[in-house]
Amino acid sequence: MPVELRSIVWEEDGTVRLLDQTCLPHREVWRTCRTAEEVAECIARLRVRGAPAIGIAAAYALALAARNAGSRDMQELLEHLERTAAMLLATRPTAVNLAWAVERMLNRARSLRALDPEAAAALLVREARAIAAEDEEANRRLARFGQALLPQQGSVLTHCNAGALATGGYGTALGVIRAAWEEGKTIHVYVDETRPVLQGARITAWELQRLGIPFTLITDNMAGHFMRLGRIDAVLVGADRIAANGDLANKIGTYSLAVLAFAHHIPFYSAAPTSTLDLSLPDGSQIPIEERDPEEVTYLAGRRIAPRGVQAANPAFDLTPHRYVTAIITERGIARPPYDESLRKLLEESS
Repeated sequence: MPVELRSIVWEEDGTVRLLDQTCLPHREVWRTCRTAEEVAECIARLRVRGAPAIGIAAAYALALAARNAGSRDMQELLEHLERTAAMLLATRPTAVNLAWAVERMLNRARSLRALDPEAAAALLVREARAIAAEDEEANRRLARFGQALLPQQGSVLTHCNAGALATGGYGTALGVIRAAWEEGKTIHVYVDETRPVLQGARITAWELQRLGIPFTLITDNMAGHFMRLGRIDAVLVGADRIAANGDLANKIGTYSLAVLAFAHHIPFYSAAPTSTLDLSLPDGSQIPIEERDPEEVTYLAGRRIAPRGVQAANPAFDLTPHRYVTAIITERGIARPPYDESLRKLLEESS
């Protein structure tokens, strides 16, 4: 029986249930959000994380805001949604899916000016649920494209978590691995722990266990060792934002893996839905890199691991230049260099 994994659900009573990913793998805690502010807090605190899942959560937050607004007319509702959107955009600046989903919801709201606020709110709920459903379908399509790039038998190294819990369902990078496994390929996964908050050790390992896919957990600084030994056949990661030339922002540590893979002649793939593309940016130099609380570095599982008073840096993402990226896997096909041509062509062919 297929395993269904999800991290965010719209309930029929008009609430949003989120799997608190900060509690994994020890406890499965579901949080019920009744307001947009509660969803925003979950995004900011990484209770919900992963670029596509963040976008879905933001869409649901705007749907909640519309339902709860009590607006007298559409102008008042639109002004309320604009304020809510600004609050959501401030939570995680790097992941473009958040801005994409927020803008889609606002555009839908603007198209409903002729309706009363209650009718508009119902349609905004429908729009948010469509965003979630479309993301899962996109994941399944990109996974089918991507699995063809993996060997019939071999090992794949992945970083952070780009599985079902980071998306609307099924997963991007982990979805590709999952599709290869379901096709009967013999795949072994090397899972980077992903410091500083251990998304690989806590979440990717948890998902792979549920799926029954064999894996080995390693620390981030072991990757080069296993590449040198010939244990890694491909590196496969997700992305939080991809510029027009193929530069991509992803979880901190991705750039190091890309350089190592390049040095060892190992293909480096990124899997992401087209909602992660930001073709308005010619290259990655303009992608904002989120700086998070230094305590994520100086503490581990709530316990201080560095001396008091130590100064720590904590960029949540890094930038991987396009020259290190072998291919970008999307639901509309696989893009290869030169990316400024292939990514745009993928979007044009499907429009």
